[in-house]
Amino acid sequence: MNNLPTITKNLLIINVLCFFGSIVARRYGIDAENLLGLHFFLASDFNLVQLVTYMFMHANFQHIFFNMFAVWMFGRVLEQVWGAKRFLLYYIVCGIGAGLIQEGVQYVEYLTTWVNYDGVDTGAGVIPMAEFLNQLTTVGASGAVYAILLAFGMLFPNSEMFVFPIPFPIKAKYFVLGYAVLEFLLGVSASDNVAHFAHLGGMLFGFVLIIYWRKKNGGGQQIFY
Repeated sequence: MNNLPTITKNLLIINVLCFFGSIVARRYGIDAENLLGLHFFLASDFNLVQLVTYMFMHANFQHIFFNMFAVWMFGRVLEQVWGAKRFLLYYIVCGIGAGLIQEGVQYVEYLTTWVNYDGVDTGAGVIPMAEFLNQLTTVGASGAVYAILLAFGMLFPNSEMFVFPIPFPIKAKYFVLGYAVLEFLLGVSASDNVAHFAHLGGMLFGFVLIIYWRKKNGGGQQIFY
């Protein structure tokens, strides 16, 4: 940990502390995920600050492990290239952007599916619409993590990576592109309670931010090829 860049190390620490803190809080009757997770903006429990706090909440150990593994593996490289301030800005902006995209997707779904109903059948019975909207909660750093993956693929496109279960190395640019296509396909077809479009939203905001920095000729060291 001592060899990690400052922001990467602190992001890992804060996320882990928040994860275990939410477990402890639950034992005292406090639902930290409900308080700090990102609610649908039409829900009564929505708070603007949740666009930031939701990034530090995770649903389970597997969720936080894979997100933080990606931050450790790729985030430290970006921080070394960009510096602490630019990397932190990128992480937060892309995380917020992912949340905004998720809100937009949920709003479209609301308009096309639920807007004319007073309640929703969840399978366990019909609940009032107001209660249902409060259940639309997003948690996790995945949007920011997917932005980190995108940035790594843009900065080091020809770096070769071993990705299980593929038995041969794959270039970073193809790895990132494959992930983006997979997330899109899952987003339009799967019903797995995973915010696939939030992942794509993080990548979209990351792409825009990197292109902006490139045009301003200040994207850290110019390692774009």
